[in-house]
Amino acid sequence: MTDKIFATPEDVEAAFYEALERVDLEAMMNVWAEDEEVVCVHPGGPRLAGFDEIRDSWRDIFAGGPSLSFQLSGQQYLRTGHIAIHSLHENVVVTGQSQPVSPIVATNVYLETERGWRMLVHHASPAIREVARVDDAMPPVFH
Repeated sequence: MTDKIFATPEDVEAAFYEALERVDLEAMMNVWAEDEEVVCVHPGGPRLAGFDEIRDSWRDIFAGGPSLSFQLSGQQYLRTGHIAIHSLHENVVVTGQSQPVSPIVATNVYLETERGWRMLVHHASPAIREVARVDDAMPPVFH
């Protein structure tokens, strides 16, 4: 693990997606807070908690998956005190394919630590495409 200092949450986010594209486990784990409170949910996957469990999941992903490139869009940022929350869309292209896969909705939470900003939570889920209502006479459902 290197002692790279990330001055802003945006620096951590850029390093996260760069490590993902380069399939670089060391760089990936450098963005995470070294804390048992860290959480990661990969698209369609279970909730992973703790630094070791998250490292093991990235090691498995990097071992066999195709290389990916990411174009981020729809970013919304909230920063208060030592916490930053980023909500965004990951538009993913698998190397060798011309069309992107279905977009992913991601929430990234960052914590300002003594070592600079670090990722605390990454939660990614497939985006739900807007579906036309079957019965326009039905009232909307609120919860």
